[in-house]
Amino acid sequence: MKRNGLLLLAIGTLMCAMGVAAYDTCGQSEGEQKGYIEQVGADGYINWSTGEIEAVGIGGPPEKFTGKPQARPMAIRAAQLDAYRNLLEITKGVRVDSATIVKDYTVESDTIRTQVEGIVRGARIVKTEYLSDGTVEVTLKMAFRDGLSQVVMNNMADKKEKAEPSPVSQTAPQARAATSEPSTAKQASPPPPVAYTGLVVDARGLGARPAMSPKLINEDGKEMYGTQNVDREYAVQQGISGYAKELSAAQTNPRVTNDPVTVKAIKTDGPGKSNIVISNKDIARIFAVSDTPDFIKKCRVMIVLD
Repeated sequence: MKRNGLLLLAIGTLMCAMGVAAYDTCGQSEGEQKGYIEQVGADGYINWSTGEIEAVGIGGPPEKFTGKPQARPMAIRAAQLDAYRNLLEITKGVRVDSATIVKDYTVESDTIRTQVEGIVRGARIVKTEYLSDGTVEVTLKMAFRDGLSQVVMNNMADKKEKAEPSPVSQTAPQARAATSEPSTAKQASPPPPVAYTGLVVDARGLGARPAMSPKLINEDGKEMYGTQNVDREYAVQQGISGYAKELSAAQTNPRVTNDPVTVKAIKTDGPGKSNIVISNKDIARIFAVSDTPDFIKKCRVMIVLD
């Protein structure tokens, strides 16, 4: 038994080294393996479930210092600079919504660029490896919620304030007026709507992709869930939505608590495929209790992706 166990361990290690196994199953914790992880090139990945970005940098000393006391500190410094550079590039590529990435904001505003660079510099070193050839490999990890989310949300709010106010929809007032009219015929009372504690959107098979600020849209193209109807504090701290690769994992995630409603997405919308379209029938189920249910305000939404 012991020999078999060692053999399996050796095979697993070899597969990871050869790149046979998926990136998110080699050398990561159990929690990370269950998360929705998007690998970015060979230098790092975005864990959309934990809200973290990881980047790797490699560095070595100048040739003339090889074998000298200064070699290792110089190699460490070079690896750190490479890791921070890679982390910044990955961060700039993070999708904000279906049409925008972080880089778009940094190009528009020097202030945002400086803020993003400052957030990246605050990343923590989680691993330093000394390789046999004298080079050093440094791994950085950074949470993109809170700091980066705050920058993005502030920019979205500024744009919204500058934009012209959209016309007020007349659908809701008409509906309320219609229900207030006296009825001459007796009608059976409909069953009370279920007070759901969260929402799980099954978007598998559609090619949907994660983003910091995804939107849920009805069949008429109207945004039903996004930055406009959530509590900003919740959005900054935990993100607009959580992500999972398995339906059961999403349905049991603490984010949606005990009794979430599960709906199947119809298609994606937008070039980034991060906005998700849901049928009007399912939208009615989600918003049966009120115009903006409590779980919607608190961002208790999970999206399941391939």
